[in-house]
Amino acid sequence: MADFAQNLDSPDDIALADKMNNGRKQILAELHKRIIGQHDVMELVLQTLFVGGNSLIIGVPGLAKTLLIQTLAQVLELNFKRIQFTPDLMPSDITGTDIIQEDETGRRQMVFAPGPIFSNIVLADEINRTPPKTQSALLEAMQEHRATIQGRTYSLEEPFYVFATQNPIELEGTYPLPEAQLDRFMFHIVMEHPPEDEELEVVRATTAIIDPHYNRPVTGADLVAFQRLVRRVPVADPVLRYALSIVRTSRPKAKNATDLVKKYVSFGASVRAAQYLVLGGKARALTNGRYHVSFEDIKSMAHPVMRHRVLVNFRAESEGITTDQIIDELLDRVAVPASGM
Repeated sequence: MADFAQNLDSPDDIALADKMNNGRKQILAELHKRIIGQHDVMELVLQTLFVGGNSLIIGVPGLAKTLLIQTLAQVLELNFKRIQFTPDLMPSDITGTDIIQEDETGRRQMVFAPGPIFSNIVLADEINRTPPKTQSALLEAMQEHRATIQGRTYSLEEPFYVFATQNPIELEGTYPLPEAQLDRFMFHIVMEHPPEDEELEVVRATTAIIDPHYNRPVTGADLVAFQRLVRRVPVADPVLRYALSIVRTSRPKAKNATDLVKKYVSFGASVRAAQYLVLGGKARALTNGRYHVSFEDIKSMAHPVMRHRVLVNFRAESEGITTDQIIDELLDRVAVPASGM
């Protein structure tokens, strides 16, 4: 296909962009057959699919975190596996292992039994309830879309996504995710209680018989094509520099670091933050019917992309300063270039 930057009128690319935009609307409509409200969360989950990333969803029990991802897999008819993370979970319980098996002649041989990581959508439920050694079993899969087991490397079927959940209020017996693993997640999505009217509808719907039938608006092959399309969307140099400025300003040793950053931040956002700001901005632009990325696209991605990458210090925690407040200040202080789009 022709590159967007060279040929914005490519019929194939324009048709695929239209299919992606319409597919987003249809997927949302199908999800709402089962999930009430949570529109912003659904949008970020779909941006994750279109970019080809992974996301961490934080919310108290009962907000339909697991149900959302399970329903998404059903709507897309993708292979889905849910892994309940517990303290005794082993890496091989995720990746799989070799087992002894007899063939038809009675001869025993080692056969690889794949684990739940060999799925299109993997839900790591309560990921912080298992030790770092087991958590790290996801690292290679999330980054490289492959798994190395006992010296042999296996490719994972595309599309491949990891969605992880955490409960923010119950921390006893949990293991904080290492920064290296947190950085593999494109988004940190916060799931809040819905407004009263929506919560009433949740209670009404979930205390009755629910048997929805889903249409299949998008296939797995479509998602792979969308991911390639997103990366072909052009980004003007001022927009790239704006995304990078937000990330660099979050680092306390940066020359232009804000007072809040210098006072309350231990470590700022990584290079991946800038990459995901741009990729998320590209996906948002396409799903809004545009073939270029605006400064507003970058701004809208800042909180979910950076809230798990900007690490606050003890002083911030003791004074109740949140990462979202620091990101708010960054967006206020980092100037949009005068040639704004």
